[in-house]
Amino acid sequence: MSTGGELLQIEPVELQFPFELKKQISCSMQLTNKSDDYVAFKVKTTNPKKYCVRPNTGIVMPHSASDVTVTMQAQKEAPPDMQCKDKFLLQSVVTSPGATAKDITPEMFYKESGNYVEDCKLKVVYVPPQLPSPVREGSEEGSSPRASVSENGVGKTSEFNNISRAYNEQQDSSSETKALISKLTAEKISVMQQNSKLQQELELLRKERNRSRGGIPTIYVLIIALLGILLGYLFQKT
Repeated sequence: MSTGGELLQIEPVELQFPFELKKQISCSMQLTNKSDDYVAFKVKTTNPKKYCVRPNTGIVMPHSASDVTVTMQAQKEAPPDMQCKDKFLLQSVVTSPGATAKDITPEMFYKESGNYVEDCKLKVVYVPPQLPSPVREGSEEGSSPRASVSENGVGKTSEFNNISRAYNEQQDSSSETKALISKLTAEKISVMQQNSKLQQELELLRKERNRSRGGIPTIYVLIIALLGILLGYLFQKT
């Protein structure tokens, strides 16, 4: 929204601040001079301690535009119903060709001196702070952000879905980790049991080996038995 005077066109006519406590907030307006004259301007406010205007005075050359930035100092508390009663007044006057900001004097804006001074009143409006737009994977640079966030709250729903999806993925990953730990623990117990069994069998083999070393070897007993049977058979033949 803009307003058009005889000297300067101002856009916007409402200074909108995305209000947040304890945060310095800025907004800007553009002054457009469509005439063939040099136009000087001056910005005033009803609450000069609360706002900082840069530049608060200046020259807009013919068929050109200038930007003015208004910064609101950090506020410790919000106004009732988020309504602001602060006002701004932008005054403009035709000045001599080739004039610069150094040539601007307070007397130039005195209507009592017969100067034609154009006044434009601007009001301050507090608006909710903008939420960050979720960036979809695979989006290309230069694509329109309107596809991801709209005024009816689709952006908030999309952001909530992204958070929920990330939480579910984290839960699934946690479940897989727990299952893997349980599997490895079971395998560790099985290996320990097998190792204990092998130790027991090895101990038995060692005991049997020690007993065989202390007595007559089994093979010798078998040889003697076979010799006895053979001798008995020979004595029967004779």
